[in-house]
Amino acid sequence: MTHVGIVGGGISGLSSAYYLHKAGHRVTVFDRAPITDGCSFGNAGMIVPSHIIPLAQPGMMAKGMRWMLRSTSPFYVKPRLNIDLMRWGWLFYRHSTEAHVQRSIPALRDISLLSKKLYQDMASNGDLDFGWQELGLLMLYKTPSAEHEMAEEADVANKSGIEAQVLNGQQVQDLEPKTQVDVRGAVYYPGDAHLNPGQLIRSMVAYLRKEGVEILENHEVTGFTTSGSRITAVQTAQGAHPVDELVIAGGAWSPQLTQQLGFSLSLQGGKGYSFMVRNVTNNVRVPAIMLEARATATPIGQDLRFAGTLEVAGVDLSVNMNRVKGIVQSINQYYPDIQVDLPQVDKVWSGLRPCSPDGLPYIGRTQRYENLILATGHGMMGVSLGPATGKLVAEVVANQSSSMDISAFRSERFS
Repeated sequence: MTHVGIVGGGISGLSSAYYLHKAGHRVTVFDRAPITDGCSFGNAGMIVPSHIIPLAQPGMMAKGMRWMLRSTSPFYVKPRLNIDLMRWGWLFYRHSTEAHVQRSIPALRDISLLSKKLYQDMASNGDLDFGWQELGLLMLYKTPSAEHEMAEEADVANKSGIEAQVLNGQQVQDLEPKTQVDVRGAVYYPGDAHLNPGQLIRSMVAYLRKEGVEILENHEVTGFTTSGSRITAVQTAQGAHPVDELVIAGGAWSPQLTQQLGFSLSLQGGKGYSFMVRNVTNNVRVPAIMLEARATATPIGQDLRFAGTLEVAGVDLSVNMNRVKGIVQSINQYYPDIQVDLPQVDKVWSGLRPCSPDGLPYIGRTQRYENLILATGHGMMGVSLGPATGKLVAEVVANQSSSMDISAFRSERFS
């Protein structure tokens, strides 16, 4: 029986454990902190096959530079003299092209649709309980320029096999019987879905532990034992743990792990914030992205989770309340009758999305070590792509043909 070590207890690591266990492997998951502190726990919970255009796209650099001038803007890069950040920025710039977008669309579409199908299977087979709902996604906009941008994206989606409907303001309102929506219009993606991310992680941890998967929280990885082209053990403060295969799914901390193995991984942590409004009587029905604000609204039971911002600031998890204020100020521009107050800082969750410079994840074996597999770099789509990542990792470990072509996700693509 192959013993697979997984470093990282976020959705990519746990999904890898799920499918590796199903395939008959012995699995140990290592996480540097309690798993409920991770990035997967507090995110927007959106499953988005609609998101087929990578973050690295034409015009994004110019838009980001404008946003950086406002303290409440949805995007910020903390200026610092850091060679890895500068290389990441250069690679992001190099990939912000139409040609890169066109190359990326099939890969992002295929992994997203695979992940949605796997979520559907998980929701129906009784293994997990995570509040799965297929109500679609609204991309809300208020301005003519955003309307034009979204119409173009809808056309791209429809041509790529992802259904997109352009709605006017009244048609949007018809989808929201309980609350007022003040918008010019929206693009509606009926094939998207949402879930409760905290419930998903708790359910997955409980299931894996019941099935005998070893989950070692508060086990920070301090190094690795290697022999030639193989990794033979994971070292922690609590001791060494022999492994046959190793999966790095460390999220924003993945570059620190690969550095211990002698190679660099171009990846930056993109900090995001979320907070909950409890017991909303006039709750949103369909999850939404408020386009100009770059903020999200996700109904979770009777509650409503708002999330947003992308702050590239290393692995700093501190809360910048100016960014949170920007989210709060944007909400009533779209949902004028939902009362939202600025939350106390201790009620704001922060997490780091692992952002690759081209907007595509790293999934697959590395050339450096024959038994090392990466499963990281999903940016803002970690929860959305979790099950597909786990399934693909299990297929790589077994040296099986993959459920899809993963060549676009190879780790050495920037070498």
